[in-house]
Amino acid sequence: MAEILDFKRAPEPLWREALGRKLRETREELGERLVDVADRAGISVQYLSEIERGRKEPSSEMIAAVAGALGVDLADLLVGIAGLVRRHGAYVRSAGHFQTSRPTGRPSGPVLMAA
Repeated sequence: MAEILDFKRAPEPLWREALGRKLRETREELGERLVDVADRAGISVQYLSEIERGRKEPSSEMIAAVAGALGVDLADLLVGIAGLVRRHGAYVRSAGHFQTSRPTGRPSGPVLMAA
């Protein structure tokens, strides 16, 4: 028999979600349109939109192309993403969801346990 366990911790953001959020934030701060950035990066508007929404896991080449199209240094992009993840962890801890941002040995979200 299988048992579903639901741990009541808020999950940390996925890398692709944090990346997408930061790329969109950067693009909007620069006043850039999605179509123009996608054109400069050499990718479709739909693909860039999916990256920004955290739906796609882009390759390092794609990340570099989008960062270049935005005129953003890759190191600065990574620092910005780290800041988003840290702010998320601070928000979750302050809201009382869990005490540490590090895993406590148990996975978050529903988990199927098979015997």
